[in-house]
Amino acid sequence: MTDPQSLTLISHTTPDTDSTQTPAPDPRFAQNISLITLAQQGDETAMEKLVVDNMGLVRTVAVKFRDRGTEFEDLMQIGTLGMIKAIHSFDTTRGTAFSTYAVPLIVGEIRRHLRDDGLIRVSRGTRHTGMLLMRERARIATEEGREATVSELAAAVGISVEEAAMALEAMSPVSSLSDNAFGEDSPELGAVIPDRADADEMARQMDRIALAQVIEQLPPMWKKIILLRYYRDMTQQQVADLLGLTQVKVSREEKKIMAFMRERLS
Repeated sequence: MTDPQSLTLISHTTPDTDSTQTPAPDPRFAQNISLITLAQQGDETAMEKLVVDNMGLVRTVAVKFRDRGTEFEDLMQIGTLGMIKAIHSFDTTRGTAFSTYAVPLIVGEIRRHLRDDGLIRVSRGTRHTGMLLMRERARIATEEGREATVSELAAAVGISVEEAAMALEAMSPVSSLSDNAFGEDSPELGAVIPDRADADEMARQMDRIALAQVIEQLPPMWKKIILLRYYRDMTQQQVADLLGLTQVKVSREEKKIMAFMRERLS
């Protein structure tokens, strides 16, 4: 988010009457729309520029998933795939900031990788042992028509029961959260496994990213009001005294700011 300390305050000065006007459209927004339109038409140069310009957004998301079993550079590459998908599917007619639209797709791409591919690593030796056990299990089922016990399988392969149990568990197929939980026509696993804390935290991260981008679009005086009111917990009267305004003026400007930010975030 924009560092509040970086917003320079000018004490007891009368602001330019134009400084609190609703800001003009951000030129970066128009540039993004133009590039996205070209990229969706197959322009590789436009696609490359979009990827480079928005790599910071991918990095911001990727750092939230460090230390989960995947190298950071791999997370960056996976997140970039999510951003490219966002470029291809972005609706340029809706007036939404590209970054606001792209973040959920980048998050989804990384989380999908971690769920389906990135968390479980089985050693070659364990896989070999598991194959021997499963082969023996299949032989007993075919020749004797019954399910073999773990102790029987362990004895046949020459390992302990504990080692056999671990190898068989490692060979079990990994279930994707997109699989049906209870068979055909049942809900997906992702819908029945609670992950509320992680989801809430990611939602807060996305909100902070979107809010920081909107604050960057505010005129200087509006930034100062936001800083003093919501980062330094000042009253409207205290803000008015510091900026050389009246309390009524601060109240009116604050309403304009909130209306502007709601419109940009919607």
